[in-house]
Amino acid sequence: MHVVAAMSGGVDSSVAAALLKQQGFEVVGVTMQVAELAEGPGGSKAIDDAREVATRLGIPHHVLDFRKILEEEVVADFCQEYANGRTPNPCIRCNERVKFGALLRKAEELGAERLATGHHARLNRDDDGLWQLRKGKDAQKDQSYFLYRLTQEQMKRVLMPVGEFTKEQVRDLARELELPIADKQESQEICFIPDDDYAGFLRKRRPELFRSGPVLDTQGNELGQHHGIVNFTVGQRKGLGIAFGERRYVVCIDPEANAVILGTEKDVYSQAAEVDGLHWIAARPAESCLSMTVKIRHQGPAAAAVVKSLGNGRAELVFDEPQWAITPGQAAVFYQGDMVLGGGTIVRGRRE
Repeated sequence: MHVVAAMSGGVDSSVAAALLKQQGFEVVGVTMQVAELAEGPGGSKAIDDAREVATRLGIPHHVLDFRKILEEEVVADFCQEYANGRTPNPCIRCNERVKFGALLRKAEELGAERLATGHHARLNRDDDGLWQLRKGKDAQKDQSYFLYRLTQEQMKRVLMPVGEFTKEQVRDLARELELPIADKQESQEICFIPDDDYAGFLRKRRPELFRSGPVLDTQGNELGQHHGIVNFTVGQRKGLGIAFGERRYVVCIDPEANAVILGTEKDVYSQAAEVDGLHWIAARPAESCLSMTVKIRHQGPAAAAVVKSLGNGRAELVFDEPQWAITPGQAAVFYQGDMVLGGGTIVRGRRE
């Protein structure tokens, strides 16, 4: 079977390609160039590392210039979401639009039957033949949260070989295979912001987003001035630029008023949330009200909630316990045990 392996230059995607070659697949490595800078994911250093691994494995390697695609499908939305007073998750959109959209189509053009990635997640089929997305074996490295928008059509053409291993097992495999990136440090940066300077990136792209505006309390009283709503996110405590006798947190961002609203710790908790862009990995559940666990951020725990369909791709989530900093623009991902059912984008949190 002919497989295109997406190789980022990191240990996970390198081991994924190596495992498939060991299993007898005809593997071709491809690296998406998504950044101009030498350092960071998608830059020239990552490309060089991927090429070196491909040479070590004895497989062909190609570089695909995806800078324009990333700009149109991810970066533009990233900037606009901040303008809308939201905190986006570009990795989710990149997986949907770029890796399992444009790259999967490119793999098909190259004659591949499958696209392989280094994601820590697992894919399998149930007794009815429906594809399921499950958490990776390593709970600390699980990436299923970022993949909740996968479709049945995409999953049947995708392989995720390292999902069955812990991160340390992946590194051990890389050492056994004498791969040059076995001990490469893992990047935590967004690929198109390799210096992790969100504000600097946005200032270059959208300087108008840094206009001053009011900082208000929850009663509407003005507490001071800010220098751009893009500098704030729900739950933020540091960097508010105003001294208080008690701790204050960002509880809301109002883009129309160009205002940041601060409150006390209890004001940051919400019992419910509204999501839109609802997506179910398998068929839409027949019930309009379902109990499941929900993650409202990648690193956070899943919390018990009832999901009530509101129609038109919207749903209301009502949690058993109030949740900290439900953040507009982030994803709410639905789980049943270790299986991802689907999810949506958070519109707002609401105190009951």
